[in-house]
Amino acid sequence: MTQQIRLGIPAGSLQEATGELFRKAGFKLAFQSRSYYPAIDDPEIHCTLIRAQEMARYVQDGSLDCGLTGHDWVLENEAKVVELAELVFSKVSRRPVRWVLAVPNDSPIKTVHDLQGKRIATEVVNMTRRWLASHGVTAQVEFSWGATEVKPPRLADAIVDVTETGSSLRANNLRIVAELMTSTTRFIANEKAYAEPWKKQKMDDLVLMLQGAMAAEGKVGLMMNVSRDDLKAVLSILPALQNPTISGLSDDHWVAVNTILDEDTVRHIIPKLKAAGAKGIVEYPLNKIIA
Repeated sequence: MTQQIRLGIPAGSLQEATGELFRKAGFKLAFQSRSYYPAIDDPEIHCTLIRAQEMARYVQDGSLDCGLTGHDWVLENEAKVVELAELVFSKVSRRPVRWVLAVPNDSPIKTVHDLQGKRIATEVVNMTRRWLASHGVTAQVEFSWGATEVKPPRLADAIVDVTETGSSLRANNLRIVAELMTSTTRFIANEKAYAEPWKKQKMDDLVLMLQGAMAAEGKVGLMMNVSRDDLKAVLSILPALQNPTISGLSDDHWVAVNTILDEDTVRHIIPKLKAAGAKGIVEYPLNKIIA
């Protein structure tokens, strides 16, 4: 029987972004209608769709060997897991998500201390209670099942909610009073599973490929032929991830230059490279960059 790791894939808002990351990393991960078991072209991985909010709990108790979830949910569940890597991606941007305290625009609440005795709605009850306690504030913190931003002022005095851009809060006439924390996606592992040599190696290899795919996002390769007389001028134009690779050609007067750069700078750089003497300029896509 083939050895396997049991991998949790976050259902919901991060599901498609996770699938795309896996595909860039070289795995064919496919979500099937009404199935909670995504197909993957690696017989050593068994995938299960789990809400990110619950992922850390299932990884901690060993129901899953590993999974992807937000650092916020690891803290909310007070889960004892191994964090193998930070994977900074989200459904809207590459920025971390923020958990913020928000109130109606016309609320008299200006600081955390104004929350004394007030009612707060949130999905992260434990995190919110700990944050309030750190400021010496006691408030009624209630679990919110969703649509949290519509609850003030009738159902709550304030909310603690997650945001990336703040647009939903503004659309609901809410203003941010304080930021509790920022969070990014993490690859987490069960402590016992990660202590097993085979599973540890499999997880480490998977993380390496995912990080390589993320490192390549927004990057492209650029190669060209340059005469040695023009080499200094060409190199002065290139903003490389690392120093460009320079290789000799059959003609000793020419070299091949290969480099990696941000995709959005290529259109500005290629005309300058050509003017500086570069020939046979080729741009090519990158799937992974392994440091």
